[in-house]
Amino acid sequence: MKLWKLLERVTYTCLQGELDTEVTAVVNDSRKVTEGALFFCIRGAVTDGHKYAADVVEKGAGVLVVEEPVEAPEHVTVIQVRDTRMAMALIGAAWYEYPADKLKVIGITGTKGKTTSTYMVKSILEAAGYKVGLIGTIEAIIGDEVIPASNTTPESLTIQEYFSRMVEAGCQVAVMEVSSQGLMLHRTAGFLFEIGIFTNIEPDHIGPAEHSSFEDYMECKSRLFRQCKVGVVNGDDPHLERILEGHTCSVETFGFNEGVNLRAVNTHLVTRPGYLGVAYTLEGAMNFDVEIDIPGKFSVYNSLTAIAVCRHFNVSQDNIKKALKAAKVKGRIEMVKVSDEFTLMIDYAHNAMALESLLTTLKEYHPHRLVCLFGCGGNRSKLRRYEMGEVSGRLADLTIITSDNPRYEKPEDIIDDIVTGIEKTDGRYVRITDRKEAIAYAIHHGEPGDIVVLAGKGHEDYQEIEGKKYPMDERVLIREILEDDGR
Repeated sequence: MKLWKLLERVTYTCLQGELDTEVTAVVNDSRKVTEGALFFCIRGAVTDGHKYAADVVEKGAGVLVVEEPVEAPEHVTVIQVRDTRMAMALIGAAWYEYPADKLKVIGITGTKGKTTSTYMVKSILEAAGYKVGLIGTIEAIIGDEVIPASNTTPESLTIQEYFSRMVEAGCQVAVMEVSSQGLMLHRTAGFLFEIGIFTNIEPDHIGPAEHSSFEDYMECKSRLFRQCKVGVVNGDDPHLERILEGHTCSVETFGFNEGVNLRAVNTHLVTRPGYLGVAYTLEGAMNFDVEIDIPGKFSVYNSLTAIAVCRHFNVSQDNIKKALKAAKVKGRIEMVKVSDEFTLMIDYAHNAMALESLLTTLKEYHPHRLVCLFGCGGNRSKLRRYEMGEVSGRLADLTIITSDNPRYEKPEDIIDDIVTGIEKTDGRYVRITDRKEAIAYAIHHGEPGDIVVLAGKGHEDYQEIEGKKYPMDERVLIREILEDDGR
């Protein structure tokens, strides 16, 4: 594709070279440069792509997109822009011939609920006959292909590639999680969302290499509502006014409070042996009874999100109800059968807010004991460890502190920090560093009527230690433990 065609939506200065040059590939990874490629010099937290200019030219790059002048041979075209990440999003969209224009793209942002909501939306729309692609924390789904995810919101070039492949696969809709980092780094720039969703927000992702403050975090989230046609938002969230500041979309609301467009009333818990669920009556723009096989108030919010979206696709009430019953998400309150006497589940809750929401929800089912097993990631804010320890100590009857992804820290040091938080409470706890041993302890000491939560890992099937990822899937660990027990 000609360079001038790729630059049609970009504000730029051509420092040297020809705009009529033929571009054979667009890349931001110096290892992927081929003859005639366009390379984006991205200034990141760890490395600066400008330093690789000479290296990629030697590999055959014909175009460099930069924020500052670099030395390059005369035959190389150098394009200067204000922000190479923004330019990458716009050029990526052009390279793949604007695939988002051929899809209805739904973006979901918020501190929690994004993953479950994306799967609920996908489930409902597919039940109504739509072909839906998905991009999220766990995976991307394009037709029959499932691609494991490394980021909640991939880099812009990857997003555009996925959109292009979805169009080729016959998808009409793409539903995706939109992280604050993704918005901050312009990964979702270059297209307009059909619908933008706001689930909720609380302080999170604040620290080195993330957000400098809660205000910065909220500002990044709010950008989605200047990039969508319709905003569907949680009308109960106390920070909603800030999230909608400067919005350019029409707005619809959902929640429990009066005055929202879709309201849940008469909410009640549903419990049977081996089953935890919740039911409610929907009022407002649609009116019918709903039951979902995922417990808790936050599950009601997630289902309201999905219903609010699917209403715009004229999905029938019957299809919505059936699809909500069938929607399941790996690692999100995922029940694993280990006993007829107590319930065990896996959940991704990996910060204090998510853990508090989960444990508070489960206490409403009045278990004999609520047992919480978790650890915290290394090389992340220590505040999260103190807070999670305090939350579990306050809400769980027994906390089993173990290892998560220690990364470059010693697991015992991370556990010490968690203990600092838990000892602010009267909560009982045990320390078992090895996660498999900790899970075995939870299973072997389960009592009739217990609810046991394995928190923090969720869908992850690895443990990150000293820069390497080792296979570790809690479902596999549970199966091995049960096999060792002769069950």
